[in-house]
Parts: sequence; C-alpha cells; structure tokens
Amino acid sequence: MYKVEFVELDNKAPFAEFIATLEKNEVAKIFASIDKFIDLKNNSLPIGENLSKKLDDGIFEIRVSLPNKIVRNLYYYVSGQKVIITHGFVKKSQKTPSSEIAKAKELRKKYNERMSYE
Repeated sequence: MYKVEFVELDNKAPFAEFIATLEKNEVAKIFASIDKFIDLKNNSLPIGENLSKKLDDGIFEIRVSLPNKIVRNLYYYVSGQKVIITHGFVKKSQKTPSSEIAKAKELRKKYNERMSYE
C-alpha cells in the first residue's frame, strides 16, 4: 500500500506553508488529486500525464488545474511504496521551473538524511 508523507525540516513544512496560501476549495481539490493518485497506485492502475509526470532525477509532479491557476506538487519515492511530497507551487510558465525541481532535490536530500532513508 502506498502511503504519503510530507517533508518537514527544522520546524518548517513547505507543503503545508504552500497550501495555507490557497482557498479552501483549492486545497480540497489538491488533496482530492493526491488521494486519486494514491488510489490509482494502490490498485496498479495507469496514471495519466494529466495527473502525474516524471520531471528529473526521481522527482515527479502531481498536476492540479484550478479555475484560475495551475498547481504542481513535487514528490519522490522511498522504500518502494512511500510517496514523499516536498512542496507545492503555482505554475506560471509552460515548463516547470528548474529552480522548483532543484528545491525538491534539496528537500529530498535533507529529508532523507533526517529520516535515514536511502
């Protein structure tokens, strides 16, 4: 069974800080997308690129389209069936900014060290 964790480092929770900037209905849609993603993974069903896409070096994104913005939640896998969400952001350009991918990689490195993940 796939499970979700959210990165927390030094009393900071990047994903929680991000969703705190959104409206309640937007947050609900983001969590619904995460739940759908995990449900598909747990049932070995295909996941379309409209929901999730591989970006770079083990970093993936969960894609959420809201009425007036596009949101991306970056994540990676550890221990086979654990999905670690690093952070989220509002996408403002066609391509996912390399700075956001770099941020996810840095959060992954620090979080894995803290949690003793390989």
